[in-house]
Amino acid sequence: MRPSGRQLDEMRSITIETDVTRHAEGSCLIKCGDTHVLCTASIDERVPPFLRNSGLGWVTAEYGMLPRATHTRMNREAKRGQSGRTQEIQRLIGRSLRAGVDRVAMGERQIVVDCDVIQADGGTRCASITGGWVALRLAVNALMKAGDISTDPLTDHVAAVSCGIYAGQPVLDLDYPEDSDAGTDANFVMTGSLGLIEVQGSAEGATFSRTELNQLMDLAEKGVAELAAAQKAAVKG
Repeated sequence: MRPSGRQLDEMRSITIETDVTRHAEGSCLIKCGDTHVLCTASIDERVPPFLRNSGLGWVTAEYGMLPRATHTRMNREAKRGQSGRTQEIQRLIGRSLRAGVDRVAMGERQIVVDCDVIQADGGTRCASITGGWVALRLAVNALMKAGDISTDPLTDHVAAVSCGIYAGQPVLDLDYPEDSDAGTDANFVMTGSLGLIEVQGSAEGATFSRTELNQLMDLAEKGVAELAAAQKAAVKG
């Protein structure tokens, strides 16, 4: 039995509220159970120096957690310096989102996706990728509406979900009690058509088998399909 009472292949409740901030070209608040992340996308007509005069666009991301997003208060990273974990997560978000972008069609501009964790209960990087895509989608819609680009540069949905071996059984969408006690923990980033973008997986004690990895991938495909449906409903297309 899972601590939440969910079935082994059951996701937490998913809600995505769009246009939650006034100034960002794209924004959403994604809630995956008790993990809540504010995602905004900002358009910058400049690209990083290494892409100048290349004709290619760029998507990058920044990630952070509010001091009381967790059980105990953390110092702000602006005070203590950015952790290696934060750097790793924001690089993951950026390269995941870029996997669903035609950078030629995007034109020589940059979109920065900011993911700020308001409340954490496991799966913050997965929620950030899933919500970040929605914010990116809305920012691209703004570019197309303004006539700044003529071809949609987003080639597919991008979403992510965690899976793991908990109490000896493969489970979908780990919350914090499961994540902190899982024998195996994995994150799967996929397109809406279930193409793999990235897989992060590790044993937290005993090793896991190829059969168990296949079971986790099957669960991940189910979860990502549900997340893509929620993204589609949020942006209405």
